[in-house]
Amino acid sequence: MDGNSLWLALAFMLVLEGLLPFLSPTGWRRMFEQILRMNDGQIRFFGLCSIVLGLAGVALLYLVP
Repeated sequence: MDGNSLWLALAFMLVLEGLLPFLSPTGWRRMFEQILRMNDGQIRFFGLCSIVLGLAGVALLYLVP
């Protein structure tokens, strides 16, 4: 993986992150209100799940020709 791939992945992530607030600002605001009501352990659990899924996706990209 070279530097260009990293910047491309970052740009793609920003596009995906921007879709929900652009398409549904009210839904995006409700989602954040629900997150604010969660305790730290719940937020950490979802963060961990996100990391594991991301790493699994990267592993699949390297393992599948």
